[in-house]
Amino acid sequence: MFQEILAFILAASGWVLVTSTLPTDYWKVSTLDGSVTITNTYWSNLWKSCVTDSTGSSSCKDFPSMLALDGWLFFLACRGLMIAAVCLGFFGSVFALVGMKCTKIGGSGKSKSRVTCFAGIDFILSGCSLSGCSLYAYKITSEFYDPMVVEMKYELGAALFIGWAGSILCILGGIALCFSIVQSPKGLYEQKRYTVTVLYVADLVGHYSDFYVKMNLNLHFLSLQSYSSFSTLNTGLQVKCFQNKSR
Repeated sequence: MFQEILAFILAASGWVLVTSTLPTDYWKVSTLDGSVTITNTYWSNLWKSCVTDSTGSSSCKDFPSMLALDGWLFFLACRGLMIAAVCLGFFGSVFALVGMKCTKIGGSGKSKSRVTCFAGIDFILSGCSLSGCSLYAYKITSEFYDPMVVEMKYELGAALFIGWAGSILCILGGIALCFSIVQSPKGLYEQKRYTVTVLYVADLVGHYSDFYVKMNLNLHFLSLQSYSSFSTLNTGLQVKCFQNKSR
């Protein structure tokens, strides 16, 4: 259960960071390299471009038409990847809350494990925002080092680093959610196997009450899943033995 909670915190934190990059303005910022006189600072994101003058006042302008932009296919790919990542992360959070063992919804243990695994896959796929941020960064760096580009050049903005960090957290949290259910079926199997063993010993002790003390001490060496389950089975064993003795 602790592994699931930790994985959910990682994945949900990454989803929040990825979501916060969409309205963030600073995807790219005009560089100061090679500038003699600096009066204005230009910066933009996937939706608008802005400028800040020497007095500190800013003015922004939304892109009038995506198809009219230079490299509109590039902007379309980045927008699609980021929006898809936000949607996948949202559904991954919902499925994770349903499938985690600490919640009371989602059905039996087997069905909850499946939902948790599906949530982990959603979070891993939401890491596609890593591709969106990387694609945007590639365009900025390629134009920066291209000697044929004589117009204004830009540097990487803070939103890209936030998006990269959020994508990595989503991927790590999704992988952890998928691996958190690996030992669950084994644990259920072991618990059932030892339950049958203890019940068999209870029947045996009922017929041979002289061995009760020795068998009861040996039960402490059974590797049950938890002390609570052992206490429950041990109490049931004592009651069963008492009933058999009183016959």
